[in-house]
Amino acid sequence: MDYSVWQWVGMSAVCGVACTASINWYFGSAREDAVARIPIADQSLCVFLFDGADLVSSTASADVLLSEQKGDTDWDSLRQALIDRFPTFPADAELTLPAGPTVIASVHSNDPWRVLIERLNDAVRVELVATQPPVSDQLLAGTETGELSTLRHVTQNAPYPIWHADGAGNILWHNPAYEAVYARARGQAPSPTAPLFDDMPEDGPDTYRSKLVVGDGIAQEWYDVTRLPHDGGHVFYANDVTPVVSAETAQRNFVQTLAKTFAQLSIGLAIFDRNMQLVLFNPALTDLTALPPDFLSAKPNLLSFFDRLRDARVMPEPKDYNSWREQMTAMVAQANDGRYTETWALPSGATYRVTGRPHPDGAVAFLFEDISAEMSLTRRFRADLELNQNILDALDDAVVVFSNSGTLTVSNRAYCSLWQIDPDSSFADIGIIDTMRDWQRLGGSNPLWGELRDFILGQDNRMTWSAPVTLTDGRGFDCVIHPMQHGATLVRFVPTPSLPGLIDHAPNTALA
Repeated sequence: MDYSVWQWVGMSAVCGVACTASINWYFGSAREDAVARIPIADQSLCVFLFDGADLVSSTASADVLLSEQKGDTDWDSLRQALIDRFPTFPADAELTLPAGPTVIASVHSNDPWRVLIERLNDAVRVELVATQPPVSDQLLAGTETGELSTLRHVTQNAPYPIWHADGAGNILWHNPAYEAVYARARGQAPSPTAPLFDDMPEDGPDTYRSKLVVGDGIAQEWYDVTRLPHDGGHVFYANDVTPVVSAETAQRNFVQTLAKTFAQLSIGLAIFDRNMQLVLFNPALTDLTALPPDFLSAKPNLLSFFDRLRDARVMPEPKDYNSWREQMTAMVAQANDGRYTETWALPSGATYRVTGRPHPDGAVAFLFEDISAEMSLTRRFRADLELNQNILDALDDAVVVFSNSGTLTVSNRAYCSLWQIDPDSSFADIGIIDTMRDWQRLGGSNPLWGELRDFILGQDNRMTWSAPVTLTDGRGFDCVIHPMQHGATLVRFVPTPSLPGLIDHAPNTALA
């Protein structure tokens, strides 16, 4: 029988549909048979059904595991997902399998999962089987079930207490660190109905600080407790902050000690922070500056503070007020470098020494010290020195004083004229050896100079004695040596009256 082209096309289509229906019926039966073996009530199972290398059916958990993998075939994708844990997983889905199921163990000894592969007619069924009940669908269907072991390790070995409580506050779970702290504080095993920290405010913040009394009832431990809602209750984390609390307490006590110390100081103290605002002052500052405490307590800035001092005439009046701010800026810069020190002579007659010192974090401190008594004593001492010098200069005898180390400390005008020297013009100390050269220059060689040196530098046989001295120009003198307090020695050159040539006491023109 002859058939037209269209008749052949029609018959081909019918045959194709029939073949397709037959294949679908065959593998559909296999899938139904395989799926029937999956306990639907256990949602933790992870099952794949393959037709060759193509996936034809899978559970929801299996879909999650396979969704993140990309391979040439579905079988390749599954193998990529499992190869790290199951290196012996077959590379070919068409690999001839034994009559019974094939079980592949994980390369990790603590991995609770196994791979079960079995052939169902022409289909291949792959199932992940747990050797112990799974914890959750999410962990089972995740990319790494080894995460469960990691999480357990992290919580069990955390160095700080972690526990889970229900809505009523009963402890459902805790880690070993919680148990250790509980035993140290309560002396017993943890109780489900008696939490370790029972002072958690119901409506308070999610993080609070709690104190535990441990040991003999005197020692204390401090913890920062964080509360996070979970599954109708809360998960708690306690972080030991005892060293932090101890440091804060020590710092607070130190500040209080400093405050008490500053309160007893007679020196006024003003500390300005990095923003140049007054943050600390002591009572002496109010006494010295007469600034009211309410003004100082308001934390004025540095310029306002010194403006108020100027208005109260507690600092020298600037000659040019227009450059006042520039002077203040320069003063702060010097204080930051630790170079600012000035003496203020006030209109009241008082004298203040003001010193600026840098502090950490850009702060600066100013010290105000009343040195009026010191300055008065210094002036009186200088006046006494000038008076004594004037008395020595009025004497006809040449007088010089040496310290116990042989340093020339005092001489009068007659001595300078006699030996034609000016000790005050020398920047360096003049010793007995230098003086001996001056004596030898005008007095020639004389054993007396060596005896004088030994007496001035020695501490034995300290008594007054004298010896004659004749200069190269023929003038004669009596050299009188007087021991003084603290090992000092006074030497006088007294003109000999019997000699015709006496000392000319007029100032040496070369020294004037």
